[in-house]
Amino acid sequence: MSVYKDEKTGTWRAVYRYTDWNGEKKQTQKRGFKTKREAQSWEREQLIKSNADLDMTFKSFVELYTADMKTRLKENTWATKEHIIRTKLLPYFGKLRMSQITAQQIITWQNKMIEYRDEHGKPYSPVYLKTVHNQLGAIFNHATRFYNLQNNPCQKAGSMGKKKNREMLFWTKEEYLKFAEVMMDKPLSYYAFEMLYWCGIREGELLALTPSDFDFEKGTVSITKSYQRLNGRDLITTPKTEKSNRVIRMPKFLVQEIQDYLKMLYGIGPEDRMFQVTKSYLYREMKRGSKEAGVKCIRVHDIRHSAVSLLIDMGFSATAIADRVGHESIEITYNYAHMFPSRQAEMADKLDVERGIENVSKKS
Repeated sequence: MSVYKDEKTGTWRAVYRYTDWNGEKKQTQKRGFKTKREAQSWEREQLIKSNADLDMTFKSFVELYTADMKTRLKENTWATKEHIIRTKLLPYFGKLRMSQITAQQIITWQNKMIEYRDEHGKPYSPVYLKTVHNQLGAIFNHATRFYNLQNNPCQKAGSMGKKKNREMLFWTKEEYLKFAEVMMDKPLSYYAFEMLYWCGIREGELLALTPSDFDFEKGTVSITKSYQRLNGRDLITTPKTEKSNRVIRMPKFLVQEIQDYLKMLYGIGPEDRMFQVTKSYLYREMKRGSKEAGVKCIRVHDIRHSAVSLLIDMGFSATAIADRVGHESIEITYNYAHMFPSRQAEMADKLDVERGIENVSKKS
């Protein structure tokens, strides 16, 4: 028996002793249980968890999942996952046994998520619902792959939400130029948006840029890192994907603009961030500039869509565009297929010609 009563406080303490993965004897304990039964229940749960027995609660399995996955992911990526787990999954599934969670329970949870409304009557977006469900599915996938859970109830329940939230918004070149003109009253904002639009980089990539990333003789900028603001701290990570590590050739006018901007930054070092603002600052400037320029208000990320649409309009291939913006070419083809000019008529005409040539050759 490893459960003891503290006579001074009248509460119970549970002690659990175990052997860790490399054979060392370990001990963990927890105090403050109001009853002996609660202390014993905690002790049993520790035994189940150490044996990787899926009769453990969802909450206990999340602790195993965290230990397995946290060090393998970027800090900002894990922070997003942890928030979803803590606020959307644990309140509903936390006390349920992993081996006993059913597809019907997941459907009931999905319905609660779909029916949710905030104080303004606004529901979760379809994309957010999809993201939340994917996180639940990832936990059960982990259980099936590494802890011998027989079935993933998420697969049986089906998904919720959708991958794309809305029709893709973007500015035409004319709209962007109107916006850029009113941004000239704030050099930092102007040059930041110039980099976003003419290079098609992500916000985090922009905010991580330092003078050492530029080679003005070659007219290039190297994208090797990304900036995040996490829990009040500045965090520099690797870019979003392996493909995101790239060198972008800048147009000559932009090379000159960035050199002009650097001359304004007194005392900046080669590894200092050039745009020491946050994503929320860029968002506020977008709203201000859109209103003053009289163009539709889009998201900061939509400037990246605008850059891609311009390159498509200029006739570049999906592969060439993907290399510039740090995507896989299949993503460009899938996400922007409706923007590429249709060549169906040209194909049909060429097939007519081919058939005609074939007929002529047969007659001769």
